[in-house]
Amino acid sequence: MVFSYNWIQSFFKKKLLKPKEFAELLTTHSFEVSEVKRVGKDFVLDVDVLPNRGPDCFSHIGIARECAALTKSKIKYPKSKIIEDKGLKAKDFIKVEVKDQKACPRYTARVISGVKVAPSPKWLKEKLKVCGIRPINNIVDIANFVMLETGQPLHAFDGEKLEGPKVKPSASYGASKKIIVRFAKKRERIVTLDEEKYDLNDNILVIADAKKPVAIAGIKGGIIPEIDRETKIVVLESANFNPQVIRRGSKKLGLKTDASWRFEHGIDPNLTEFAINRAAFLVQKIAGGKIAQGLIDFYPKKVYPKKIKLNLAYVDRLLGVKISKKEIKNIFRRLNFPLYENSSRSILVEVPTFRLDLSLPEDLIEEIGRISGFQKIPAILPLVSLIPPKRNIDRFWENLSRDILKEAGFSEVYNYSFISQKMATIFEYRPKNLMEIENPMSLEQKYLRPSLIPNLLKNVKENMKNLPASRLRSGQWQAGFKEIKIFELGKIFRKDTPSKIFEKRSLTGLIFKKEKKAENFYELKGICDLLLEKMGISNFWYDTYKPTPEDSKISIWDPKKCAEIKVDHQEIGFLGEVSLKILEDLKIFSAKGKQIGNVVVFDFDFEKLQKLACEEHEFLPISKYPAAIRDLAVLVPLEVRVEEILNKIEITGGSLVRDVDLFDIYTGEEIPEGKKNLAFHIIYQSDIKTLSSREIDKIHQKIIKALEKEKEWEVRK
Repeated sequence: MVFSYNWIQSFFKKKLLKPKEFAELLTTHSFEVSEVKRVGKDFVLDVDVLPNRGPDCFSHIGIARECAALTKSKIKYPKSKIIEDKGLKAKDFIKVEVKDQKACPRYTARVISGVKVAPSPKWLKEKLKVCGIRPINNIVDIANFVMLETGQPLHAFDGEKLEGPKVKPSASYGASKKIIVRFAKKRERIVTLDEEKYDLNDNILVIADAKKPVAIAGIKGGIIPEIDRETKIVVLESANFNPQVIRRGSKKLGLKTDASWRFEHGIDPNLTEFAINRAAFLVQKIAGGKIAQGLIDFYPKKVYPKKIKLNLAYVDRLLGVKISKKEIKNIFRRLNFPLYENSSRSILVEVPTFRLDLSLPEDLIEEIGRISGFQKIPAILPLVSLIPPKRNIDRFWENLSRDILKEAGFSEVYNYSFISQKMATIFEYRPKNLMEIENPMSLEQKYLRPSLIPNLLKNVKENMKNLPASRLRSGQWQAGFKEIKIFELGKIFRKDTPSKIFEKRSLTGLIFKKEKKAENFYELKGICDLLLEKMGISNFWYDTYKPTPEDSKISIWDPKKCAEIKVDHQEIGFLGEVSLKILEDLKIFSAKGKQIGNVVVFDFDFEKLQKLACEEHEFLPISKYPAAIRDLAVLVPLEVRVEEILNKIEITGGSLVRDVDLFDIYTGEEIPEGKKNLAFHIIYQSDIKTLSSREIDKIHQKIIKALEKEKEWEVRK
C-alpha cells in the first residue's frame, strides 16, 4: 500500500526522519518498505502492511501512530469538530434499518444540506493523486481522502435521489427517506458507479432505499444516487461490515475495491463516528452546507477495549532478554495503551479497539520486542541434547532397495491399492481371497490389490495409449517408448479365511521392450542378482517353477520362461515372462493383434527379503593381476537350464574362474531341432600371480571335458 510522506509529516510538529531513513525505521520495527519514490514535492512509500495490522495501519493515521511510537514523538490528530445546525434534524430526513446486525454491526449516517458540488481544492487533489486515486468532485474526493487518512471507507449519496416510504412530508425536507441494510433478493440487479451491471443474490449485502439497492455494501456504490453538480443534500455513510460477508460478496461478483479490501481485513467499529465527523467537517469547510443535528447511529452491541494482564517475568522469559518495567510501561504509553498497575510483578494493559490483532499476553510481548527492537536481542544458541532418532530398519531396507533399482535404470511408480473387477477376472483371482471395498469410489477400485503386478501392467498399457496405431503397426516407436523399466514397493492384501486378513509388503518390477527376445528374461535376472547381492544375500538360486493344481499363477506366466527365486529351500520371489493370454486381455499389442514386445516381471516377498538381508559385506580386494577371457559355446537340449551349465563351469574351474557371463542364446536354422546354443564369457584370474596361457588352457580344457561328459551336451569348437 502506498503512503504519502508529506501527509504523514502533517501529523507531527517536529521534522521526521528523511524518507529513506524513515523507511528503514519502519522496515526494522513494523513493516517492510519495498520502495521510496519521489513524486513532485512529495515522496511515496510502498509499505507492505501485514494482514493482521490492516485494521489500524491501512491508513495514514495508522502509520503515523507507528512513527510516533518508534520516534517517541507526539501525534497531532486532524480536526473533526463539526458545527451542527439546530434547525435541521437528521432523523427527520433519513431513517436507517439494519436487517442483520451480524452482517452490519454498526451503521452511522449524517445529512448535510445546501452543499455546492465543485472540483476539489489543489491540496486535496494532490494528496489523492500521490496515493493513486483520481479526483472526481469535492464530495467524493473528501470521502476518499478520509478513507486514506483514517482507514474507514465512506460513501456519499445524493439524498434527493433516494426513495422513501409514502409518509407525510416533514416541514423541513419533505418526504423522509429510508436506508435499509439487507441481503439482496433473487434477480435483483444494480448498475455501479463505473456503469457495470451486476446480478445479485441472497449472499450479497446491499444498501437499499425503500424500493431498490443503491450500493453494494462495503464494495461499491450504485449509479442512481451518485453525487453530481445538481446535488444539494448529501447523506454520508460510515459503516462497519462483517469481513466474511464482504469477502464472500466480493469474490462472488469478482469485484475488488479499496473499500472491500479494508473491510475484508476487519475495521474497528468505533472508527465510524470519528471518520464521518471528519468527513462532515471537511464537506462543510470545502463545499459549504449545513450539517443536520444528530448522528444516526445503529450500534446495538458496543465494542469496548480489552484488558490483558501481563506478567513481567514472562516477558523476560519469552523474549530471552531483560527489559525493565519502566521501559515496558513507556512502550505501552507510546502505543497509546492505557495502563492499570496491579502489582510489582504484573500490569494490566488496556488494548484500544483499533488494535484488533491483540488478544493474548504473547501479543503484548511481541509489541514490546518490536518497539524495543528485535535486533537488540542477542543471538544465543540453545543448549540442548542432540539425540539421534531411533533407526527405522524397515525404512532403511526400503530406501536401499529403491536406490539399487533406480541406479539400475528403473523408475518408481505409486499406484492405488485397488484393482477392478475386470482385472480380478483377467488374473483369475478367487473371489474368496479378495478383500472387497464396501463403498468403492469407482468400479476401478472394487478390491484391495492381492498383487502389485496388475497395476504395473496397467501402467504399461496406459503408456502404450500414447503411441499412434500406425507407428505400432510399422514397429516404429516414439522417443521415450523404446523400453519401460518400472518398479513398485507397496502393500498387498489377501483374505485367507473370512476372519483372517493377510497383509504384507511386496517389491515388484518389470521390463517391457519392443524386441521379444529371451535376453529380456536374463536381463531382469541380472537385476535380481544385483539387488540380492547388494542387500547382502548370497546363497540364492533359481528353481524350476512347479505350480500346484489350484495355483492361478500358471495362467499369468509363460510356463517355459519362469522360475522361483529361493534362498536355501525357502521361496522369496518369482521371475517370469507374462503369458500371451494376459497381454491379449490387456491389449498390449498393435492394431493388427501382433505382439510387439514381451513383459518380464520379478516379484519379491519384501518381508522375507528384509529378514534375509544383511548390512555386513565381506571385503575382497581387487586382484592386482590381469584377467583373461575365453569364450565357450555349448549345444544343449532346449529343456536344459542355464544354471546347470553355470554350476558345472564354476565347480570345475574352481577359484580361478572369477566370473561367467551368458552373452548369447541362439536357436536359428543352423541349430538342430530341439537344441539351443548357449555362448559364455569365462573370466580367469588369480589373486596371487599372473596366469600363463598354458595354465588357462589347462583349466579351460578341463571345463570342456566336464561339460561333454553330460549326454547330448556338445561344446562347439
